[in-house]
Amino acid sequence: MDLVPALDEPLKKVLGPATAKVMAEHLGLHTVGDLLHHYPRRYEERGQLTHLADLPMDEHVTVVAQVADARLHSFASSRAPRGKGQRLEVTITDGSGRLTLVFFGNGVHKPHKELLPGTRAMFSGKVSVFNRRLQLAHPAYELLRGEGAEEAVDSWAGALIPLYPATAKLESWKLAKAIQTVLPRAQEALDPLPESLRAGRGLATLPEALVKIHRPRTRADVEDARARLKWDEAFVLQVALARRRYDDAQLRATPRTPKPDGLLTAFDDRLPFTLTEGQRSVSREIFDDLATDHPMHRLLQGEVGSGKAQPLDALVLTPTGFRPMGEMRVGDEVVVPSGEVAPVDGVFPQGERDVWRLVLDDGSTVECDDEHLWIVTTAPSAPARVRTAREIRLDTLTPDGTPKWHIPPVTPADLGPEPPEDPYALGTTLTTAEAPPHLPDAYKNTTVKSRLALLQGLLDSGDGSGLRTPSRRLAEDVAWLARSLGGLARVLPEGVSVTLPDAHAHPATFHRAIKAVEYVGREPVQCISVAHPDHAYVTDHFTVTHNTMVALRAMLAVVDSGGQAAMLAPTEVLAQQHHRSVTEMMGDLAQGGMLGGAEHATKVVLLTGSMGAAARRQALLDLVSGEAGIVIGTHALIEDKVRFHDLGLVVVDEQHRFGVEQRDALRGKGEQPPHLLVMTATPIPRTVAMTVFGDLETSVLDQLPAGRSPIASHVVPAADKPHFLARAWERVREEVGNGHQAYVVCPRIGDDADDVENPKKAAAADADKRPPLAVLDIADQLAKGPLQGLGVEVLHGRMQPDDKDAVMRRFAAGETDVLVATTVIEVGVNVPNATAMVIMDADRFGVSQLHQLRGRVGRGSAPGLCLLVTEMPEASAARQRLNAVAATLDGFELSRIDLEQRREGDVLGQAQSGARSSLRVLAVIDDEEIIAEARQEATELVAADPSLEDVPALRTALDALLDEDRERYLDKG
Repeated sequence: MDLVPALDEPLKKVLGPATAKVMAEHLGLHTVGDLLHHYPRRYEERGQLTHLADLPMDEHVTVVAQVADARLHSFASSRAPRGKGQRLEVTITDGSGRLTLVFFGNGVHKPHKELLPGTRAMFSGKVSVFNRRLQLAHPAYELLRGEGAEEAVDSWAGALIPLYPATAKLESWKLAKAIQTVLPRAQEALDPLPESLRAGRGLATLPEALVKIHRPRTRADVEDARARLKWDEAFVLQVALARRRYDDAQLRATPRTPKPDGLLTAFDDRLPFTLTEGQRSVSREIFDDLATDHPMHRLLQGEVGSGKAQPLDALVLTPTGFRPMGEMRVGDEVVVPSGEVAPVDGVFPQGERDVWRLVLDDGSTVECDDEHLWIVTTAPSAPARVRTAREIRLDTLTPDGTPKWHIPPVTPADLGPEPPEDPYALGTTLTTAEAPPHLPDAYKNTTVKSRLALLQGLLDSGDGSGLRTPSRRLAEDVAWLARSLGGLARVLPEGVSVTLPDAHAHPATFHRAIKAVEYVGREPVQCISVAHPDHAYVTDHFTVTHNTMVALRAMLAVVDSGGQAAMLAPTEVLAQQHHRSVTEMMGDLAQGGMLGGAEHATKVVLLTGSMGAAARRQALLDLVSGEAGIVIGTHALIEDKVRFHDLGLVVVDEQHRFGVEQRDALRGKGEQPPHLLVMTATPIPRTVAMTVFGDLETSVLDQLPAGRSPIASHVVPAADKPHFLARAWERVREEVGNGHQAYVVCPRIGDDADDVENPKKAAAADADKRPPLAVLDIADQLAKGPLQGLGVEVLHGRMQPDDKDAVMRRFAAGETDVLVATTVIEVGVNVPNATAMVIMDADRFGVSQLHQLRGRVGRGSAPGLCLLVTEMPEASAARQRLNAVAATLDGFELSRIDLEQRREGDVLGQAQSGARSSLRVLAVIDDEEIIAEARQEATELVAADPSLEDVPALRTALDALLDEDRERYLDKG
């Protein structure tokens, strides 16, 4: 951090205008302080001096030797200006052996003049072999002349070479030379850490740390310097956040307390269930904040789809009959308890978990995980509640041993058109000797009337209340029909017993009682969320529910107290979904000022950019007049013309999708600062919450995912172990041989448009190792090679829509064995029979992409396999990242990996503030202990000295860190 005016001297005065211009344009370095805080990326060791007779292969060595011979050779070259290239070969000896040094191209001129026979020098480079002779290609060297040469050998050979973040215009060694020039000025740096803090932790002074980071003698020097500089970054940042929290606490805000019998109470009274303990706990924290006279700043986080999962083979009722949970995808329709149809708006694989079986008194069962939410009653006439499977299994029976919980029936739903003519005809009398076919889908998918007629026809062969039959399948069909009509059915060894509701029977008579909960074992599970006010769906005829309403209840509390609440959504689609969901949940409570509106009702309006002029005018009028208590919208909410009557709460959904200015503009629309609730479904590691969201209090909805994924993931090191890649293709053949299918994913399409559209990318690939692998190339190689004989097709984004649809239809139908595709399959593709995925050049994909792609397999009952193919070496960061991705599906752990990859340890970085990263050595993910301690120290310091009068050097450091843009960013969290 640029700490004192002495370090503010422009680099052009010290290094000259040409060098300073390059540093400013390419690295954002302007002052001496900037350059001193441009730390080495890593260090190389030249290695201990090595005798030429003992040179190890492929290692970096340093030798002292004398030039025995030097010869310049010319050769034909298309790259050289006049068609001739040059190669300088220098032979050196130290008496124990000889070694060849090789220099090419423009690199021959300097050594040709300096490395003359008889010259003694120190050479450093990596040992390789060419034409059976050991050599060093383009070694670094230092000539040894005159007195002190021997001392130079020892110091030069043992030194650590700093390698700096550099550019093509400014190499690392030039930066090192520039830093050497300004390094003496490090002694003038003022120390931002209070002396008691620094001494108490045994940290180096700042001038000492700057010298050690740039010119370390040992690795211990580097560690000492980094330990000190990490504390600088953590502490100054946490002081900035602590001051923001302190300043916010001084702001005045209107306390927002709901009325005892107002809108919130009316809403809660109408809920068809009671809130979970997690929802109640988080709501209490929010309501306590809203009741204070300074603005709430709270982050609400919880992973989407957490908990509440069922096995992949559990059945979900849809308008076309029952479908396995593992086949459900976003956009599919399901039947809700009222008999209505609603779309699925979220599908969340939850890995492998402990599964429990609820046994009901009619002999039927349903399986789910411990966190699954059930709508239940304690008696047929009692109000409905929501209980987790865990709560039910730990409290299944009453003291007298009778079932405590009952599941209310659902409304019979018309599932489809009238059935076609079928031999399995309505009213047909079946004898017990007959073994009829399984109930045709046509009847499972048909109307209540048709199902009732079919069931009556089947029962006519018995006594009207059941059917005696040795056919288990027929008994199960009859039971299915009875339950789908809201009745009871018990499958017995001798047949099936049925009770149907008649016109005079109260439906509550047919509540099913939960008489036991049994452990099944660990199974792959998944959950879905439903876009309906009930947030419920029907599984095996039993009702389950999802979703939270913490944010809505907070908004209702504010409206109750006379204020307004605004929810900011990142897209129009999401804003419209929120608006529809809120108005449906509230019912006539959202019809304020309208005919039929309830007593405590308010108005809920939508405001987006695509609304018509008339609707927009009305929405703006409703806001400024106070008629609308709740507004839900996109960035259109922050336009200047939008005015509020009394904005009391701002809810920001999916905060990472908004820029700083957008959030700030909406918060500025209140006469007094409104309360702020920031929501995110992304799991956030604790350290990130303490930095990126350091000025916000944090609430976490519990029931976070547990367990591991049913998808086995492995890294395939194709370069190190080619036989592993061969085995990967064998595994694909094995999966296909077992009746399954596979995906192969590549980062590039491979048609002409690749290079035409991305010339820069193509040029960069040429300069690098090679272009990314392409779908068209790999598909051809596989079809002619390791997957010969299998049905291989391609899918990518530049195909015609009809062609894409045709390919996906064939793959979904099982006609194609292997689909070679780009990331076009990342979302929205659901083929439960696909069990294997091979991702080529996996290191070229982001963590979130790999996670999304991997989710395309293991969606059916069979386990999935994901192979991450890479040529990156074992020690590379990319390889370590892939190893980590392969090791877990845990949301919080993957978020850590993703943050590490994207360097969002840069909490004040470019994406948010347009400024250069403020964090250079502090790793938000790894340095949790330092961050936590720095937060505590900073909070105590600011509480005792808010204006930092006693620590002027720290105040100067804050000024350097927090330009206006960054300070605004900190204001938002």
